[in-house]
Amino acid sequence: MDEFQSADETSFVVDEVSSIIKEAIESAIGGNAYQHSKVNQWTTSVVEQTLSQLTKLGKPFKYIVTCVIMQKNGAGLHTASSCFWDNSSDGTCTVRWENKTMYCIVSAFGLAI
Repeated sequence: MDEFQSADETSFVVDEVSSIIKEAIESAIGGNAYQHSKVNQWTTSVVEQTLSQLTKLGKPFKYIVTCVIMQKNGAGLHTASSCFWDNSSDGTCTVRWENKTMYCIVSAFGLAI
């Protein structure tokens, strides 16, 4: 087995992570309308699917995934995050998805091991 891996095999590739997140959202929520009773199920499904697919990449990272689902009703939502890490190896990706009735915001953080 080769000790030297290419940069793509050991780096946090935002486009790759973004695709994984979008697929998880579509799979969990798809064309559903906002239902308060389903939000816990949807958020759990999105974070678990995202985490599962990220770990299947086999990259040397610890992952953190968050998901917010909010009904579209005119209310504001402001979020912020701050990380103390190594920019050369660690990374983050945030996807904002929406349909007619809700917003879904998912962030994934990858911390090199």
